[in-house]
Amino acid sequence: MQSKMDLGTAAYDGVEEIVAKNQRLVQQLNTGIHSANEVLSIVSQITNERIDGSTEIRLPFQTDFGRNLHIGKKVFINSGSMFVDLGGIYIGDHVLIGPNVTIASVNHRLEPSERRNLDLDSVCIHNNAWLGANVTVTPGVIIGENAVVAAGAVVTRDVPPNAVVAGIPARVIKVIKNTKEDQK
Repeated sequence: MQSKMDLGTAAYDGVEEIVAKNQRLVQQLNTGIHSANEVLSIVSQITNERIDGSTEIRLPFQTDFGRNLHIGKKVFINSGSMFVDLGGIYIGDHVLIGPNVTIASVNHRLEPSERRNLDLDSVCIHNNAWLGANVTVTPGVIIGENAVVAAGAVVTRDVPPNAVVAGIPARVIKVIKNTKEDQK
């Protein structure tokens, strides 16, 4: 579901309050020495949702809003990843996210006089997907179950289940056959 948020509105001001609070938590997370459980506890405070103990998050970890980032079970997030989540980012179970991945659910308008206003469009990454190092996912994209996004790809369109995509913009280069689900 796409929506808009304009500068100077009450909704925008409310977001700024949450951003300020969460930026303190993100800074605390990335500048201290923490156990794996402490990392999950701080990220749970940032997202306002309990992060399952089976998930592993490597630091540094960045999010600009935090409250619209939803992380499944047995997820691995490598270091340096950035989640621009105001529009919503949904990460399923068993997802692997490589280092320095950027997932954005926010865009700006092209018209210069409106450029500071935001267009929000959620990103959904389904179960068992794997995003390689330095991948960028743009607003509104759905990455299908078991999909693989090759390192350095820029994903601007939906990725079908069981597809391998690569390039800028990302395109399907292979289909994964004979998955365990296919053998049932």
